[in-house]
Parts: sequence; structure tokens; C-alpha cells
Amino acid sequence: MVTIKVIDASAFGAVLFNEPEAQIVIARLHNSHLAAPALFPFEIASICLKKIRRYPEQRNLLYAAYRMADHVEIEYPSIKMDSVIELADKTGLTVYDASYLYLAQTLGAELVTLDKQLLEVQRSGFEV
Repeated sequence: MVTIKVIDASAFGAVLFNEPEAQIVIARLHNSHLAAPALFPFEIASICLKKIRRYPEQRNLLYAAYRMADHVEIEYPSIKMDSVIELADKTGLTVYDASYLYLAQTLGAELVTLDKQLLEVQRSGFEV
């Protein structure tokens, strides 16, 4: 059975750039259809740029890894930004992180993230 999962940039970046948590994320994504907010591609590009600046000798390898993202199907559902702002205000999250939480809640989907603050807020039960 295929389920919808909302993936954030921390989790996807771990897989894309082969970070230590990659296998944990991959296991959680098995048989999943992925969704993310529209800001997701910008966050992935930002992760890539940070890695290029930190490891300039790996530039070609990092670009190649980044281009693999084009082969992953991710849906970008619309988001009610006023609800995201309210959620961010209530939880102390950034609007960016709150958009992932909002999307997971409105889709009734699991949120796949490595962001500790985002996980903590999700577990505390804040609702949209």
C-alpha cells in the first residue's frame, strides 16, 4: 500500500547527499508518495550550495547528487499561508518549518524530518 508522506529538506538532503541518517530516512519512505511545500526545491538548492562552499573539492560530486533530485517525484500541494503563519506563531517554528507541519496535518500524512525542533512540536500535538 502506498501512503503519502511529507518530506522536509533535512531528511531529503540526508538521502541526496548520503549523510549518516540516509538509510533511516530511506526506510521510512518505502512505498510512499512524497509531498512537500513549494519552498522545498529552494531549500534543497541551499543545502547543496552550503556543501559546495564547505567542500569545494567535491563540487562536481555535489552537483551530480543535487541533480538526482530531478528524478524523484514530489507533489507540491497548495498551502493556506495564513494558517501556516498562525501555526508558526503558536509553535515558535519558522514559517518554513511550519509549512511542512501544516502540510502533514492537512494531508493526514506522516512528516519525515530530521529537524529536532520540528519533531518536538509535531509530537506535542499542535494542530492547524
